[in-house]
Amino acid sequence: MKQKKLVDQIGISHTFDTSLMRIISLVPSQTELLFDLGLEDRIVGITKFCVHPYHFKTTKKKVGGTKKVHYEKIRLLQPDIIICNKEENTQEIVSELRKICTVWVTDIITIEDNFQMISDFGQLFNCRVEAQKWNDKLAFALSDFKDYLKNKPLRKIAYFIWKDPYMIAGSNNFINELLVLNHFENIYQNTERYPEIALEDFGTKYYPGLLFLSSEPFPFTEKHVLEMAEYVKNVKIILVDGEMFSWYGSRLIKALEYFKKLQHKL
Repeated sequence: MKQKKLVDQIGISHTFDTSLMRIISLVPSQTELLFDLGLEDRIVGITKFCVHPYHFKTTKKKVGGTKKVHYEKIRLLQPDIIICNKEENTQEIVSELRKICTVWVTDIITIEDNFQMISDFGQLFNCRVEAQKWNDKLAFALSDFKDYLKNKPLRKIAYFIWKDPYMIAGSNNFINELLVLNHFENIYQNTERYPEIALEDFGTKYYPGLLFLSSEPFPFTEKHVLEMAEYVKNVKIILVDGEMFSWYGSRLIKALEYFKKLQHKL
């Protein structure tokens, strides 16, 4: 393989002299993307949260979570490259992993970033044709979804990701990007990232028409819908699949179908 120079999504330049045959992925949605790009045999390590595809839980070595990893397990797997994400993994983890091998960091806030990541993986792992196929499929599905939404009204929304303390999706993240795509106006769009909020704010400072409780990272259930209904009056509370709103990569194809069904229910 001839020398290859590529820049990751946080601006770090990498030079590769050898083919990247042993991959560790520390991001669940990116593990799914690597599988969809036909790279299953090259993936040697994943996190305990990498639940797609399902059979990876028995066929791949788990090296910890996204915020806490087992460095020695990773070292023993002799990876050529470790795939991380700016939001999912800490700077401390990335710095420590760089002592083992090359660490490629993605940074996904917009749908354009998602296309770029897929193209980058195509270059990194010599699967450009598969990467292009996925980007073409995504572009077509996005165009179709935007057409479907053409006459849908703008709805005010709050999207909850955590309880005790309550935390919501603000701006500058992929969840908000997908809310905007869905013609949802995030009432917390003037806040950064994932702020903590008080339920008392509802009906005073802010007033959404819809309130989404996500299945991840906190697993909201019907019990929480009933709890929240005590505080929040005249607001429709809906449990939503957090993977569809927060997983990037190839998952976006399934997400767009999910969003159509969700829109139909509203």
